[in-house]
Amino acid sequence: MTPLSQTETPKSDLPNILHVCKREMVRPLRDQILRISGFRVDSTLSATEAISMFSGPPYDLVLIDVEGERGIPEAEHLCSTIKTAQHDQLVAFVCNWRVAILTDCPDEIVRTEFDPAAFVAGVRGILQKH
Repeated sequence: MTPLSQTETPKSDLPNILHVCKREMVRPLRDQILRISGFRVDSTLSATEAISMFSGPPYDLVLIDVEGERGIPEAEHLCSTIKTAQHDQLVAFVCNWRVAILTDCPDEIVRTEFDPAAFVAGVRGILQKH
């Protein structure tokens, strides 16, 4: 095992994110972008699985992808379930501006962008703010 260099961060010190996204093409891409950007990421396609994963190690942030207005009820239910289990858990929806104005469950909103740097900046901004 090689020791960490002075610029590397031990995995246990990296912010831990649970990413819930039903889009099979988008989820692994976002996961990789977050990992490359210095986050530990657990992810799932299923809200039900997310609830069981949430009962494990604590997360610094739960990101819930909301695909359009039709995804709001399930995302709000997941958010509510998480907040009921652990009131202080930080939850953010990843969504467009229209969804953002139609929901009030999450602590924060990360706007969906086709710009990976803007996505990561949004996640970092939320973690720094809280």
